[in-house]
Amino acid sequence: MKNLQLMLLFVLLPLLAFTSEAAEKSLSVERMWQLERIGSPVASADGQFIVAPVTRFDVTADQGHTRLWLFSADGKQQRPLTAEGMRASEATFSPDGKSLAFISQRHKDDAGQIYILPLTTPGEAQRLTEVPTGVYGIKWVGEHLYFISRVWPGKNWDEMRAHLKTEKDNKVSARQWNALPYSQFDHWIDENRQAHVFRINAKGSDVQAVTQPLNMELPRSSQSASSYDIHPEERFIAFNANGSSNTVDPKIDIFIAALGSDKADNITPENTAPDSNPTFSPDGKSLAFSRQRIPGFYADTARLMVYDLAAKTTRELTTNWDRSVSSFVWSSDSRGFYSSIDDAATSRLYYIDAKSGKQRAITQDTSFGSPALAGKNTLVATNESFLFPARLVKVDARNGKTTRLDTFNDALLAQTELGTYESVTYQGADGKDIQMWVHYPAGFDKSKKYPLFLLIHGGPHNAITDSFSYRWNAQTFSSWGYVTAWPNFHGSSGFGQDFADAINPDWRTKPLADIQAATAWFQNQPWIDTDRMVAGGASYGGYLSSILLGTEHPFKALLIHAAVYNMYSQMSADFAVHSTRFGNYWDNPDIYKSISPHYYAENFNTPTLIIHGQLDYRVPVGQGFELFRTLQSRGVESRMIYFPDENHWILKPNNSIYWYNQVKDWMTRFAEPGAR
Repeated sequence: MKNLQLMLLFVLLPLLAFTSEAAEKSLSVERMWQLERIGSPVASADGQFIVAPVTRFDVTADQGHTRLWLFSADGKQQRPLTAEGMRASEATFSPDGKSLAFISQRHKDDAGQIYILPLTTPGEAQRLTEVPTGVYGIKWVGEHLYFISRVWPGKNWDEMRAHLKTEKDNKVSARQWNALPYSQFDHWIDENRQAHVFRINAKGSDVQAVTQPLNMELPRSSQSASSYDIHPEERFIAFNANGSSNTVDPKIDIFIAALGSDKADNITPENTAPDSNPTFSPDGKSLAFSRQRIPGFYADTARLMVYDLAAKTTRELTTNWDRSVSSFVWSSDSRGFYSSIDDAATSRLYYIDAKSGKQRAITQDTSFGSPALAGKNTLVATNESFLFPARLVKVDARNGKTTRLDTFNDALLAQTELGTYESVTYQGADGKDIQMWVHYPAGFDKSKKYPLFLLIHGGPHNAITDSFSYRWNAQTFSSWGYVTAWPNFHGSSGFGQDFADAINPDWRTKPLADIQAATAWFQNQPWIDTDRMVAGGASYGGYLSSILLGTEHPFKALLIHAAVYNMYSQMSADFAVHSTRFGNYWDNPDIYKSISPHYYAENFNTPTLIIHGQLDYRVPVGQGFELFRTLQSRGVESRMIYFPDENHWILKPNNSIYWYNQVKDWMTRFAEPGAR
């Protein structure tokens, strides 16, 4: 018997060694947190200088450090511009390309301030602003740097500085609201503060108020550099503001005012849905912006609009194109636009003619994002896929030729064993084609059988594109020994207006049918073990997983993260799902009753892992605890994981590692990983 045991051990040792070695080379969550993350690039007008933020994470310290890096257009140079440990963001070039402005919080700064760094002469970055309420959303136009700050109207900077100190020392923690909005995503909104645009001379001077004299503030819930723009000759400001007195369902319009004026004109009063991203043309003759037409439907197709400043007329460029243009940059000759378009599960760069509206795809495979001009006919952008994180690339806008500019992560990925993936199409609800990404583990052998981990994306109007994810990485899940998949069910973006809107207000029927059809597709594959199938999702994906929980299905276990579980208590969020467009639950109770997962609780019987964060104001944490209590009350095996310091997403390194490992532990209990 002893000899037999020894023989078995000798047989198993090579297998165990191979398994351990494969695990060490896989795209584990620990390895993912070693990857450096490149953000949106910017370039000088002539393309000589290219700058992008790069973030590295220290898992031991549980924090990240972002530095600005300088790259050459030929890809031969990359070097850091800012010191490690000093936050740096929003890099912005001077019009002549000789200096770089950015936001940092250094030394004794109580909040982020503008710093300016010379690029053509030696020198250190010098602080330009001392704004007690901090700055963000910066732009450099002409002689001035423009920025946003949330201020207390009627107070000067010294009074605001004193007010901030009083608030910091105050022992009362209560907050008060008399109107919406009261929160946004993961932070509370102080109703006594307003977001306004200011400017300061690049050589230093007093800060000047730009929008305050207009008695108009930027949208209260959220603002950024895309919320406003400055005419290239500093003649006008165009900005977003609420065009109505309704704060529950604000009407986001675009206003134009002459700089120094006390009056702004609403150029989009007739549209009841959001108009956004105002952007002046380089020649100063036009203002482009994005327009949606259905209030309360955030995935409504965004059309590209152009407003003639002299004629004061507006025309729509992309009337006959069933894709959204939500962000864009003008070409240097003002004859067209470049944009990253969510296009059938891939983010592609497009050129759009400013006269005819005709579109031309510049890129095809893998996903490109954040395009910026880098001289005539040249763009810099990020490029990523399921198999590699964002890289910095230069793109020839005429033919799509791509040149890699960075070398980040190359050494680590060269030592990483990845699986493969493909796009498949199957028939879903109403016989419609549904696109789905299928990921195979490294060394996949179709002659064997594998467990399935079906992933259900959130949104619901956010398709899964061919891009790298740190929060839900299909290749990491596959590295455990699963086939994983992302179906882009009805409601997903990038497949046209009708497809995206097909699930409103019935969130349940068509997406559920699509998930069931995807499940059947896998059940018919000879390499799937139908006795080892699990599924899960987050946000809307958590909602749809909760719908699965109350429906007959073949999954052995479920993962439900930050789920919209109760459509009634979702009213406590910063975003009430159907209220704007279809009415509140007291107006149309049948809608909410038919689609709310909690009404199907009598059918719950699947082991479920529930995860939620306290700082999640998009889907408040009570949703997770409601579901957990329901499952426990029904005697269903379940586990609740609560993060007191995370929002809708799990963002901190050690929390993320814990999250992945807990998901792995739960799924492997009910569906053993690996080929058989």
